[in-house]
Amino acid sequence: MFHKEGYRIITVTFMLVALLFLVAHYVAMPAWGQYLIWSVGFVVLILILQFFRNPKRDYTLDDNKVLSPVDGKVVVIEEVFEPEFFKDKRLQISVFMSPINVHVTRYPVGGNIAYSKYHPGKYLVAWHPKASTDNERTTVVVESPVFGPVLFRQIAGALAKRIVNYAQQGQRAKQTDDSGFIKFGSRVDVYLPLGSKVNVTLNEVVTGGLSVLAEQQ
Repeated sequence: MFHKEGYRIITVTFMLVALLFLVAHYVAMPAWGQYLIWSVGFVVLILILQFFRNPKRDYTLDDNKVLSPVDGKVVVIEEVFEPEFFKDKRLQISVFMSPINVHVTRYPVGGNIAYSKYHPGKYLVAWHPKASTDNERTTVVVESPVFGPVLFRQIAGALAKRIVNYAQQGQRAKQTDDSGFIKFGSRVDVYLPLGSKVNVTLNEVVTGGLSVLAEQQ
């Protein structure tokens, strides 16, 4: 199963790879040249297909838990000052996604969407300290019935050139539903109330919609 954001790119890739195969078949060239073209085309197609995959998963919704919005590795767990919405200290948990991870972003909690904003910006590597404030990004705040306002931020990385955000202020968000998509390497920051019980450790690999980042004390 593939995500809708990949349909156009997958179709174009199929067409280009098919064209390469035709060129390799009909244009006179050494056998090694044909094999090289076929190999490159096959590898590119597989990479595109795996990037836009959207696997079906059995989700368990729980208002007392904050689920990871994405697949990846936990790279930040710390108290920070959040300047855009809260303007005070929050607990930040950040998950870094490599190009081989599933890049669907899911709502970590359910509730009313109180804030949703897109920010154009740079394309620093996603783990750069200033990526949260300088890179292309979107900020979404969901009013959880248990945690109160929970902010999560999609951040473009050095390879990401387009962030898709489905969240609209005033709408109702369902935990684990698609909230957006980041095309190629990126990061998602989640900001929680201080005192939330953290259920993950640095460098832990997490799965979007399944792994519990934090829960209510």
